[in-house]
Amino acid sequence: MNNVDLIRQMPEMLSGQELYEKLADIPVYSEEIRGKSQTERLIELAMLYEIYLPSEMSIEIYSKLYLALLRSLQKKGTNTAVQQSYQNHNAIMRRENRGIIGGSDSFSIVGCSGIGKSSAINRAISIITKNKMIEIQNPSVRIIPCLVVQCPFDESVKSMLLEILRKSDELLETNYYSSALKARATTDVLIGIVSQVALRHIGLLVIDEIQNCVTAKSGKNLVAMLTQLINSSGISICLVGTPETLSLFESAFQLARRSLGLQYNSLNNDEFFSGFCKLLFKYQYVQKKAEITEQIVDWLYEHSGGVTSIVVSLIHDAQEIAILTGYEILDISMLNLAYEKRMQLLHDYIRPAATVKNTTTKSKKKSIEKAVVSSEEDYSIADLVQKSKAENLDIVEVFREHFVVEEIVL
Repeated sequence: MNNVDLIRQMPEMLSGQELYEKLADIPVYSEEIRGKSQTERLIELAMLYEIYLPSEMSIEIYSKLYLALLRSLQKKGTNTAVQQSYQNHNAIMRRENRGIIGGSDSFSIVGCSGIGKSSAINRAISIITKNKMIEIQNPSVRIIPCLVVQCPFDESVKSMLLEILRKSDELLETNYYSSALKARATTDVLIGIVSQVALRHIGLLVIDEIQNCVTAKSGKNLVAMLTQLINSSGISICLVGTPETLSLFESAFQLARRSLGLQYNSLNNDEFFSGFCKLLFKYQYVQKKAEITEQIVDWLYEHSGGVTSIVVSLIHDAQEIAILTGYEILDISMLNLAYEKRMQLLHDYIRPAATVKNTTTKSKKKSIEKAVVSSEEDYSIADLVQKSKAENLDIVEVFREHFVVEEIVL
């Protein structure tokens, strides 16, 4: 097997505006939808979750994954790879063996939940691989460019190894998984089998949700397995998880040394965050169009903590509530109701400040009414909206009668 032939199968590495346009996903939107029926608008509202605006994180992850795959393919078919294949065969046969090839470019991607790590990885992989296998003839070789597996919730080393075989079988149309089950392979034998499969058929292995094993008793065993797999497969391995994962890496120097990589936090309230909010705000499915203001951007930041998935959920749920109740406008009152009614489980993690400082010194201070649902009684929002319409009352004043209201100064 000539690794030059494998590398030629890779698409050209993208950069700049061309890469940005490939990564972005901006669905087509028409304002005509606002005149459609309630049912049609509620269905189309889900389009908000399809929007993807590339960030610096997206660009970095693409570059890191591309280069990791390239280095992995460069090791395929080398003399060292042939020697490692012999060592892996010894492991399968329960004979003495050792890892001699070493990992190509193992690294980690760590960031809090909801900031878009998995989306960035999936979009990068789709561009790098074009959803195709790498195949050459003479000799016939089939390689999975990027294999993504989830860290099992039972934190079992054996479950992880079997999942790698199962996912490989799906793409290669092989039977490694069933053969291992029939043979009742031990964990040590499974490591040899997976190492051999990876050496021959996998370019880059991505293990997501690696934080699942942080608090597990078998966490140390998983660390040992990953280290051995890195040494015996010659492939690049990317470990993806939340900040809790860092304690796992720190507990084992060998894994930490091999897993230095990318770390991300939630977004700052900067130009990118503002642009992201303004883009989402263009996708309005309520009947009355509203314009986004800097005050709304600040509110969204305060109530999302800079986590993009929460911003999307707030704007989606606020419109859903507005459509279902007949209020039909996306404004602060609906955003507040979405936050209080739909995001209750996040309140302990996101605590909006009582005051948000406006970065524009010339602008006058304005107050935004923040409705907080009273715990004493359960009111129907639809009933309150109907009451305000029937009696020609200010909707905010009606909410004041049934909600605890606090003012946020902007």
